[in-house]
Amino acid sequence: MSADTGPQTRVVAGRYALGEVLGRGGMGTVWLATDRVLERQVAVKEVTFPLHVTEEERAVLRERTMREARAAGRLEHPHVTTVYDVVEEGGMPWLVMKHVAARSLQQVIEAEGPLPPAEVARIGLHVLEALVAAHALGIVHRDVKPANVLVGPDGSGCLTDFGIATTTGDRGLTSGGALIGSPSYMAPERAHGDEPHPAADLWSLGATLYAAVEGRPPFDGGDSMATLMSVVSEPPAPMLRAGPLEPVLRGLLTKDPGQRSTAAVARSQLATVAAGNAPAAPPPPSAPGPIAGDRVERIDAADLLALASASRALLGSVARDARDHARHLRGSRRERREPRPAVQKAPPAPPTRRKPRFRFKRRWVVVPVVTTVLVLLLLVIGVVLALGALLA
Repeated sequence: MSADTGPQTRVVAGRYALGEVLGRGGMGTVWLATDRVLERQVAVKEVTFPLHVTEEERAVLRERTMREARAAGRLEHPHVTTVYDVVEEGGMPWLVMKHVAARSLQQVIEAEGPLPPAEVARIGLHVLEALVAAHALGIVHRDVKPANVLVGPDGSGCLTDFGIATTTGDRGLTSGGALIGSPSYMAPERAHGDEPHPAADLWSLGATLYAAVEGRPPFDGGDSMATLMSVVSEPPAPMLRAGPLEPVLRGLLTKDPGQRSTAAVARSQLATVAAGNAPAAPPPPSAPGPIAGDRVERIDAADLLALASASRALLGSVARDARDHARHLRGSRRERREPRPAVQKAPPAPPTRRKPRFRFKRRWVVVPVVTTVLVLLLLVIGVVLALGALLA
Protein backbone atom coordinates (compact mmCIF):
# COMPACT_ATOMS: atom_id res chain seq x y z
CA MET A 1 0.00 0.00 0.00
CA SER A 2 1.62 3.25 -1.06
CA ALA A 3 1.30 6.51 0.78
CA ASP A 4 -0.54 9.39 -0.87
CA THR A 5 1.60 12.29 -2.06
CA GLY A 6 -1.39 14.55 -2.80
CA PRO A 7 -2.34 17.73 -0.95
CA GLN A 8 -3.96 15.79 1.90
CA THR A 9 -1.38 14.75 4.49
CA ARG A 10 -1.15 11.01 5.06
CA VAL A 11 -0.72 9.92 8.68
CA VAL A 12 0.73 6.50 9.36
CA ALA A 13 -0.30 4.66 12.54
CA GLY A 14 -2.18 7.78 13.62
CA ARG A 15 1.12 9.45 14.53
CA TYR A 16 3.58 10.01 11.66
CA ALA A 17 2.54 12.67 9.11
CA LEU A 18 4.27 12.01 5.81
CA GLY A 19 5.92 14.84 3.90
CA GLU A 20 8.31 14.80 0.95
CA VAL A 21 9.91 11.68 -0.49
CA LEU A 22 13.56 11.39 0.49
CA GLY A 23 14.35 8.42 -1.71
CA ARG A 24 13.16 5.23 -3.35
CA GLY A 25 14.83 1.87 -3.65
CA GLY A 26 14.24 -1.78 -4.35
CA MET A 27 12.88 -2.39 -0.85
CA GLY A 28 10.65 0.64 -0.39
CA THR A 29 10.20 4.40 -0.19
CA VAL A 30 11.62 6.72 2.49
CA TRP A 31 9.59 9.73 3.53
CA LEU A 32 10.41 12.77 5.61
CA ALA A 33 7.74 12.75 8.31
CA THR A 34 6.73 14.53 11.47
CA ASP A 35 6.19 12.67 14.73
CA ARG A 36 3.07 14.36 16.05
CA VAL A 37 3.57 12.97 19.54
CA LEU A 38 7.19 14.04 20.11
CA GLU A 39 7.05 16.88 17.58
CA ARG A 40 10.24 15.99 15.75
CA GLN A 41 11.22 15.10 12.21
CA VAL A 42 11.84 11.45 11.43
CA ALA A 43 12.46 9.30 8.39
CA VAL A 44 9.70 6.78 7.72
CA LYS A 45 10.35 3.90 5.36
CA GLU A 46 7.48 2.09 3.70
CA VAL A 47 8.93 -1.39 3.18
CA THR A 48 7.82 -2.96 -0.09
CA PHE A 49 8.92 -6.13 -1.85
CA PRO A 50 9.57 -6.83 -5.55
CA LEU A 51 6.47 -7.67 -7.54
CA HIS A 52 7.78 -11.12 -8.51
CA VAL A 53 8.02 -12.25 -4.87
CA THR A 54 5.33 -14.80 -4.04
CA GLU A 55 2.69 -14.22 -1.37
CA GLU A 56 4.32 -16.80 0.87
CA GLU A 57 7.66 -15.06 0.54
CA ARG A 58 6.02 -11.69 1.22
CA ALA A 59 4.58 -13.03 4.47
CA VAL A 60 7.98 -14.37 5.56
CA LEU A 61 9.75 -11.13 4.66
CA ARG A 62 7.07 -9.05 6.36
CA GLU A 63 7.41 -10.98 9.61
CA ARG A 64 11.20 -10.94 9.38
CA THR A 65 11.22 -7.18 8.80
CA MET A 66 9.06 -6.57 11.85
CA ARG A 67 11.19 -8.84 14.02
CA GLU A 68 14.56 -7.58 12.89
CA ALA A 69 13.49 -3.93 12.95
CA ARG A 70 12.72 -4.37 16.62
CA ALA A 71 16.14 -5.96 17.08
CA ALA A 72 17.79 -3.08 15.19
CA GLY A 73 16.02 -0.69 17.54
CA ARG A 74 18.39 -1.92 20.24
CA LEU A 75 21.35 -0.77 18.14
CA GLU A 76 22.46 2.67 19.30
CA HIS A 77 25.58 3.89 17.54
CA PRO A 78 26.67 7.31 16.18
CA HIS A 79 27.16 5.81 12.71
CA VAL A 80 23.82 3.98 12.53
CA THR A 81 20.47 5.54 11.75
CA THR A 82 18.60 4.60 14.91
CA VAL A 83 15.29 2.78 14.48
CA TYR A 84 12.73 4.50 16.72
CA ASP A 85 9.66 2.45 15.95
CA VAL A 86 8.18 -0.17 13.66
CA VAL A 87 4.49 -0.19 12.83
CA GLU A 88 2.25 -2.06 10.45
CA GLU A 89 -0.35 -0.44 8.25
CA GLY A 90 -2.12 -1.70 5.19
CA GLY A 91 -0.51 -5.09 5.68
CA MET A 92 3.00 -3.66 5.22
CA PRO A 93 5.71 -2.80 7.77
CA TRP A 94 6.83 0.80 8.21
CA LEU A 95 10.17 1.66 9.84
CA VAL A 96 10.47 4.93 11.76
CA MET A 97 14.10 6.03 11.88
CA LYS A 98 16.22 8.96 12.92
CA HIS A 99 16.32 11.58 10.19
CA VAL A 100 19.88 12.31 9.02
CA ALA A 101 20.41 15.35 6.82
CA ALA A 102 22.76 13.67 4.37
CA ARG A 103 23.05 12.24 0.88
CA SER A 104 23.56 8.59 0.16
CA LEU A 105 27.01 7.50 -0.99
CA GLN A 106 25.43 6.50 -4.28
CA GLN A 107 24.10 10.04 -4.81
CA VAL A 108 27.53 11.47 -3.95
CA ILE A 109 29.29 9.24 -6.50
CA GLU A 110 26.72 10.00 -9.21
CA ALA A 111 27.08 13.76 -8.60
CA GLU A 112 30.83 14.05 -7.99
CA GLY A 113 32.37 10.93 -9.52
CA PRO A 114 34.94 8.67 -7.80
CA LEU A 115 36.12 9.87 -4.39
CA PRO A 116 39.73 10.13 -3.13
CA PRO A 117 41.03 7.01 -1.32
CA ALA A 118 41.53 8.82 2.01
CA GLU A 119 37.95 10.12 2.01
CA VAL A 120 36.62 6.67 1.12
CA ALA A 121 38.73 5.15 3.91
CA ARG A 122 37.19 7.53 6.49
CA ILE A 123 33.67 6.62 5.35
CA GLY A 124 34.64 2.95 5.44
CA LEU A 125 35.88 3.25 9.03
CA HIS A 126 32.55 4.67 10.16
CA VAL A 127 30.51 2.00 8.37
CA LEU A 128 32.82 -0.72 9.71
CA GLU A 129 32.27 0.53 13.27
CA ALA A 130 28.51 0.37 12.69
CA LEU A 131 28.78 -3.20 11.39
CA VAL A 132 30.90 -4.30 14.34
CA ALA A 133 28.28 -2.90 16.72
CA ALA A 134 25.49 -4.70 14.83
CA HIS A 135 27.41 -7.98 14.71
CA ALA A 136 27.98 -7.79 18.46
CA LEU A 137 24.18 -7.94 18.84
CA GLY A 138 23.93 -10.83 16.39
CA ILE A 139 22.52 -8.67 13.57
CA VAL A 140 23.76 -9.14 10.00
CA HIS A 141 22.79 -6.26 7.70
CA ARG A 142 22.88 -8.29 4.41
CA ASP A 143 22.43 -5.24 2.15
CA VAL A 144 25.45 -2.97 2.60
CA LYS A 145 25.77 -0.91 -0.59
CA PRO A 146 26.28 2.74 -1.60
CA ALA A 147 22.54 3.50 -1.46
CA ASN A 148 22.45 2.41 2.20
CA VAL A 149 25.42 4.51 3.35
CA LEU A 150 24.68 8.14 4.20
CA VAL A 151 27.44 10.74 3.89
CA GLY A 152 27.09 13.85 6.05
CA PRO A 153 28.32 17.36 5.18
CA ASP A 154 31.45 16.68 7.27
CA GLY A 155 32.26 13.52 5.29
CA SER A 156 31.13 11.13 8.01
CA GLY A 157 29.49 7.84 7.12
CA CYS A 158 26.30 6.39 8.54
CA LEU A 159 24.81 2.95 7.86
CA THR A 160 21.08 2.84 7.26
CA ASP A 161 18.29 0.53 6.11
CA PHE A 162 18.22 -2.71 8.06
CA GLY A 163 15.13 -3.66 6.02
CA ILE A 164 16.38 -7.15 5.11
CA ALA A 165 18.69 -7.63 8.08
CA THR A 166 18.71 -10.96 9.86
CA THR A 167 20.04 -12.44 13.06
CA THR A 168 22.95 -14.84 13.01
CA GLY A 169 21.76 -18.38 12.39
CA ASP A 170 18.71 -17.35 10.35
CA ARG A 171 18.57 -18.52 6.75
CA GLY A 172 19.15 -16.08 3.88
CA LEU A 173 16.63 -17.93 1.71
CA THR A 174 12.95 -17.26 1.95
CA SER A 175 10.49 -20.09 2.26
CA GLY A 176 10.18 -20.36 -1.52
CA GLY A 177 13.92 -20.73 -2.01
CA ALA A 178 14.54 -17.17 -3.22
CA LEU A 179 17.50 -14.97 -2.39
CA ILE A 180 16.90 -11.28 -1.76
CA GLY A 181 19.66 -8.71 -2.16
CA SER A 182 21.76 -6.60 -4.55
CA PRO A 183 23.87 -8.98 -6.70
CA SER A 184 26.79 -6.56 -7.27
CA TYR A 185 27.35 -6.29 -3.51
CA MET A 186 26.36 -9.82 -2.45
CA ALA A 187 29.03 -12.11 -0.98
CA PRO A 188 29.80 -15.38 -2.84
CA GLU A 189 28.67 -17.53 0.08
CA ARG A 190 25.26 -15.86 0.01
CA ALA A 191 25.00 -16.65 -3.71
CA HIS A 192 25.51 -20.30 -2.75
CA GLY A 193 22.64 -20.05 -0.23
CA ASP A 194 24.83 -20.32 2.89
CA GLU A 195 23.72 -18.86 6.21
CA PRO A 196 24.44 -15.12 6.52
CA HIS A 197 27.40 -14.34 8.77
CA PRO A 198 29.29 -11.13 9.60
CA ALA A 199 31.93 -11.95 6.97
CA ALA A 200 29.26 -11.45 4.28
CA ASP A 201 28.76 -7.85 5.46
CA LEU A 202 32.54 -7.28 5.26
CA TRP A 203 32.51 -8.41 1.63
CA SER A 204 29.66 -6.00 0.90
CA LEU A 205 31.59 -3.23 2.63
CA GLY A 206 34.57 -3.93 0.38
CA ALA A 207 32.36 -3.83 -2.73
CA THR A 208 30.80 -0.56 -1.52
CA LEU A 209 34.17 1.12 -0.94
CA TYR A 210 35.36 -0.19 -4.30
CA ALA A 211 32.40 1.55 -5.99
CA ALA A 212 33.16 4.76 -4.10
CA VAL A 213 36.81 4.95 -5.14
CA GLU A 214 36.46 3.52 -8.67
CA GLY A 215 33.06 4.94 -9.63
CA ARG A 216 31.68 1.51 -10.58
CA PRO A 217 30.90 -1.73 -8.73
CA PRO A 218 33.54 -4.48 -8.76
CA PHE A 219 31.13 -6.93 -10.41
CA ASP A 220 28.51 -6.07 -13.00
CA GLY A 221 27.48 -8.66 -15.58
CA GLY A 222 24.51 -6.74 -16.95
CA ASP A 223 21.83 -8.91 -15.29
CA SER A 224 21.47 -10.51 -11.88
CA MET A 225 22.58 -14.05 -12.79
CA ALA A 226 25.57 -12.92 -14.87
CA THR A 227 26.61 -10.61 -12.04
CA LEU A 228 26.33 -13.39 -9.45
CA MET A 229 28.38 -15.65 -11.71
CA SER A 230 31.10 -13.00 -11.76
CA VAL A 231 30.92 -12.64 -7.98
CA VAL A 232 31.37 -16.38 -7.50
CA SER A 233 33.99 -17.21 -10.14
CA GLU A 234 35.80 -14.07 -11.32
CA PRO A 235 38.17 -11.54 -9.73
CA PRO A 236 36.96 -7.95 -9.32
CA ALA A 237 37.48 -5.56 -12.20
CA PRO A 238 40.99 -4.01 -12.25
CA MET A 239 41.42 -1.08 -9.87
CA LEU A 240 42.56 2.13 -11.54
CA ARG A 241 42.05 4.75 -8.82
CA ALA A 242 42.21 2.87 -5.49
CA GLY A 243 45.92 3.48 -4.86
CA PRO A 244 46.71 2.74 -1.18
CA LEU A 245 43.17 1.45 -0.72
CA GLU A 246 43.70 -1.48 -3.10
CA PRO A 247 45.16 -3.95 -0.51
CA VAL A 248 42.21 -3.22 1.81
CA LEU A 249 39.69 -3.91 -0.94
CA ARG A 250 41.41 -7.11 -2.06
CA GLY A 251 41.39 -8.40 1.51
CA LEU A 252 37.69 -7.68 1.94
CA LEU A 253 36.81 -9.10 -1.51
CA THR A 254 38.45 -12.48 -0.87
CA LYS A 255 35.96 -15.11 -2.00
CA ASP A 256 36.70 -17.59 0.80
CA PRO A 257 35.13 -16.13 3.97
CA GLY A 258 37.70 -18.01 6.05
CA GLN A 259 40.52 -16.16 4.30
CA ARG A 260 38.75 -12.79 4.12
CA SER A 261 40.07 -9.84 6.12
CA THR A 262 38.61 -9.60 9.61
CA ALA A 263 37.05 -6.44 10.97
CA ALA A 264 40.17 -5.79 13.08
CA VAL A 265 42.50 -6.08 10.10
CA ALA A 266 40.26 -3.92 7.92
CA ARG A 267 40.00 -1.27 10.65
CA SER A 268 43.80 -1.02 10.96
CA GLN A 269 44.28 -0.80 7.19
CA LEU A 270 41.52 1.79 6.71
CA ALA A 271 42.89 3.93 9.53
CA THR A 272 46.33 3.91 7.87
CA VAL A 273 44.89 5.03 4.52
CA ALA A 274 42.67 7.67 6.15
CA ALA A 275 45.62 9.17 8.02
CA GLY A 276 48.04 9.12 5.10
CA ASN A 277 48.57 11.57 2.30
CA ALA A 278 46.24 10.14 -0.31
CA PRO A 279 47.02 10.91 -3.96
CA ALA A 280 44.96 13.58 -5.62
CA ALA A 281 41.73 12.25 -7.01
CA PRO A 282 41.39 12.27 -10.80
CA PRO A 283 38.90 14.69 -12.28
CA PRO A 284 35.34 13.35 -12.17
CA PRO A 285 33.69 12.22 -15.41
CA SER A 286 31.98 14.93 -17.39
CA ALA A 287 28.59 13.27 -17.09
CA PRO A 288 28.58 10.68 -14.31
CA GLY A 289 25.74 8.22 -14.58
CA PRO A 290 24.02 6.01 -12.03
CA ILE A 291 25.98 3.18 -10.49
CA ALA A 292 24.86 -0.14 -11.89
CA GLY A 293 24.01 -3.13 -9.76
CA ASP A 294 22.31 -1.28 -6.90
CA ARG A 295 18.82 -2.72 -7.30
CA VAL A 296 17.47 -5.45 -5.08
CA GLU A 297 16.87 -8.72 -6.92
CA ARG A 298 15.17 -12.03 -6.22
CA ILE A 299 17.06 -15.05 -7.54
CA ASP A 300 15.22 -18.38 -7.66
CA ALA A 301 16.62 -21.55 -6.10
CA ALA A 302 16.95 -23.23 -9.52
CA ASP A 303 19.11 -20.36 -10.71
CA LEU A 304 21.23 -20.62 -7.58
CA LEU A 305 21.77 -24.35 -8.13
CA ALA A 306 22.75 -23.73 -11.74
CA LEU A 307 25.09 -20.98 -10.60
CA ALA A 308 26.73 -23.22 -8.02
CA SER A 309 27.13 -26.06 -10.54
CA ALA A 310 28.58 -23.79 -13.18
CA SER A 311 30.95 -22.14 -10.74
CA ARG A 312 32.20 -25.48 -9.45
CA ALA A 313 32.81 -26.67 -13.01
CA LEU A 314 34.58 -23.45 -13.90
CA LEU A 315 36.75 -23.46 -10.78
CA GLY A 316 37.58 -27.14 -11.34
CA SER A 317 38.63 -26.42 -14.91
CA VAL A 318 40.77 -23.49 -13.82
CA ALA A 319 42.40 -25.60 -11.11
CA ARG A 320 43.20 -28.40 -13.56
CA ASP A 321 44.68 -25.98 -16.06
CA ALA A 322 46.79 -24.35 -13.36
CA ARG A 323 47.99 -27.73 -12.10
CA ASP A 324 48.96 -28.89 -15.60
CA HIS A 325 50.71 -25.60 -16.31
CA ALA A 326 52.68 -25.81 -13.04
CA ARG A 327 53.68 -29.39 -13.80
CA HIS A 328 54.90 -28.34 -17.23
CA LEU A 329 56.93 -25.47 -15.76
CA ARG A 330 58.55 -27.76 -13.17
CA GLY A 331 59.53 -30.20 -15.90
CA SER A 332 61.01 -27.41 -18.02
CA ARG A 333 63.09 -26.08 -15.11
CA ARG A 334 64.34 -29.56 -14.27
CA GLU A 335 65.46 -30.12 -17.86
CA ARG A 336 67.34 -26.80 -17.88
CA ARG A 337 69.12 -27.56 -14.60
CA GLU A 338 70.18 -31.15 -15.35
CA PRO A 339 72.84 -31.61 -18.08
CA ARG A 340 71.84 -34.03 -20.73
CA PRO A 341 74.10 -37.11 -20.91
CA ALA A 342 75.87 -37.75 -24.19
CA VAL A 343 74.03 -40.32 -26.17
CA GLN A 344 76.24 -42.81 -28.05
CA LYS A 345 74.68 -44.06 -31.17
CA ALA A 346 74.93 -47.82 -31.54
CA PRO A 347 76.00 -49.18 -34.94
CA PRO A 348 73.07 -50.25 -37.00
CA ALA A 349 72.30 -53.95 -36.72
CA PRO A 350 72.70 -56.04 -39.86
CA PRO A 351 69.46 -56.81 -41.58
CA THR A 352 68.06 -60.18 -40.65
CA ARG A 353 66.48 -62.48 -43.19
CA ARG A 354 63.03 -63.44 -42.18
CA LYS A 355 62.10 -67.08 -42.41
CA PRO A 356 59.07 -67.82 -44.53
CA ARG A 357 56.12 -68.47 -42.35
CA PHE A 358 53.37 -70.88 -43.28
CA ARG A 359 50.11 -69.02 -43.53
CA PHE A 360 46.83 -70.87 -43.45
CA LYS A 361 44.48 -69.82 -46.22
CA ARG A 362 40.82 -70.37 -45.81
CA ARG A 363 40.24 -71.18 -49.49
CA TRP A 364 42.47 -74.32 -49.23
CA VAL A 365 39.74 -75.98 -47.16
CA VAL A 366 36.57 -74.29 -48.37
CA VAL A 367 37.00 -74.96 -52.10
CA PRO A 368 37.61 -78.79 -51.86
CA VAL A 369 34.78 -79.23 -49.39
CA VAL A 370 32.29 -77.35 -51.55
CA THR A 371 33.38 -79.31 -54.65
CA THR A 372 32.98 -82.67 -52.88
CA VAL A 373 29.51 -81.75 -51.65
CA LEU A 374 28.38 -80.78 -55.15
CA VAL A 375 29.66 -84.04 -56.66
CA LEU A 376 27.91 -86.15 -54.05
CA LEU A 377 24.70 -84.19 -54.59
CA LEU A 378 24.81 -84.85 -58.33
CA LEU A 379 25.40 -88.59 -57.77
CA VAL A 380 22.40 -88.84 -55.46
CA ILE A 381 20.20 -87.07 -57.99
CA GLY A 382 21.38 -89.45 -60.73
CA VAL A 383 20.63 -92.53 -58.64
CA VAL A 384 17.17 -91.25 -57.79
CA LEU A 385 16.36 -90.60 -61.48
CA ALA A 386 17.61 -94.09 -62.50
CA LEU A 387 15.49 -95.82 -59.88
CA GLY A 388 12.49 -93.86 -61.00
CA ALA A 389 12.95 -94.96 -64.61
CA LEU A 390 13.25 -98.66 -63.70
CA LEU A 391 10.15 -98.65 -61.55
CA ALA A 392 8.17 -96.95 -64.27
